[in-house]
Amino acid sequence: MAIINFRGQQEDKKRTPKPVLVGDYMARNLITFRPDQSVMEVMQLLLKNRISGGPVVNDKRELLGLISEGDCMKQISECRYYNIPMADALVEKFMVTDVQTITEDVSIFDAANMFYKSHKKRFPVIHEGKLIGQISRRDVLKAALEAEANHW
Repeated sequence: MAIINFRGQQEDKKRTPKPVLVGDYMARNLITFRPDQSVMEVMQLLLKNRISGGPVVNDKRELLGLISEGDCMKQISECRYYNIPMADALVEKFMVTDVQTITEDVSIFDAANMFYKSHKKRFPVIHEGKLIGQISRRDVLKAALEAEANHW
C-alpha cells in the first residue's frame, strides 16, 4: 500500500535569520540636556524620570556629550569644596565630551561586546551626525532573550 501525503509539496523550511540590530531595540524618545542648562535642573530631571544620565545636544541634535549622576556628584563635591553656589553650575562644565557612539545598523551581539569591553551603561546612537536614539545594556538583554526564543 502506498503512503499518500495530503499536505502537498513542502518548501524547504530553512531560512536565514533576520539580523538583530541596534535600531530595532534602541530607545528613540530620549530626555536630552543642553550645555547651558543648570546641573540642578538636570538632577531634578534625572530623579523625576528615574534615569541615570542622558545625552547633551545642541539645537541641531548633534551630540556634544553625556551627563550622568556621577557628573552631578562631582558638581556637588566641587561646589561644597570651593564654596560656589550650585545654581551657577552649567552642564557644559561637568558633562563628559569623549563619548563612544554606535550606529543603528550594528548587530545587537556586537553591541553586547562593546558593552562588555567598555563597561558603559549606554551608547548614544548616531545617524549622519545627529542623535537618533540610545541603546542600553537592558535593551541588549531584551534583544538577546527575544532572539534566543527564535533559536539564534
